[in-house]
Amino acid sequence: MSTASAARNQTGAPAQPAQPATTSESVFRQALGDDFDRLHPMLQRRFGVDPGAGYACVGNGVFAEVRRGAWWTVPFLKFGAFRNILFPDQGTNVPFTIENYPYIDRFGRPTVTFIRTLDIRPGRRRRFDATMIYSPGRGAVVDYLGTHQHLATDLQLAVREDGSLHLRSTALRFHEGPLSFTVPGFLTGSADLYEAFDDARQVFTIQLQVRNPLFGFLFGYRGEFTCDFPAVTGDDVPFHLKPVREEFRD
Repeated sequence: MSTASAARNQTGAPAQPAQPATTSESVFRQALGDDFDRLHPMLQRRFGVDPGAGYACVGNGVFAEVRRGAWWTVPFLKFGAFRNILFPDQGTNVPFTIENYPYIDRFGRPTVTFIRTLDIRPGRRRRFDATMIYSPGRGAVVDYLGTHQHLATDLQLAVREDGSLHLRSTALRFHEGPLSFTVPGFLTGSADLYEAFDDARQVFTIQLQVRNPLFGFLFGYRGEFTCDFPAVTGDDVPFHLKPVREEFRD
């Protein structure tokens, strides 16, 4: 096994035997139940990515605005940049890609990548790394943040009247080696993400705000993108999209 492959197999918990997937439903359909059918049909396709569905979702677009909070939020954002969670850069008309690929992780869980890559300016590229599973025990989509899945949060999902989707993060949990605890709220930020589909222009729209209970607004963006849905079979997922370390604890 290569050094890179060994690194990709690290985990903060004892290895558990991989179990076969028990459902072919996407993680979002499992979480939303019948409400999934209320999503706009294009959002159903986008959030229907699953190993059993046989396709991925790759979006390309432009963020009209990427912005951060006041100067005192910069240290917090710089810290997040180490593991592709947040960053302090700002810009307008920023090209980006979003890559949602399904695979089965080493613990046998159907998983979907949510990798956003931004070309802030020539020579400056930033990434948000996230991987998502559905946890039957928590009854929610669990969003692992960053390259090493050290942080996990449950997502509260709501389908709005216009068929758009609202995702809200909840308390953050930290997992590393023997440590596993809920991070105090004043040290973290809660995220509100809205995705919709504009029928007139045939584009997906996206808007994110991350706020802290003490510092207020930390980070956000808004933009639009179009998607391709390439066929994916088995574990045919770009290697660079998978986390460096996988975490069994949700």
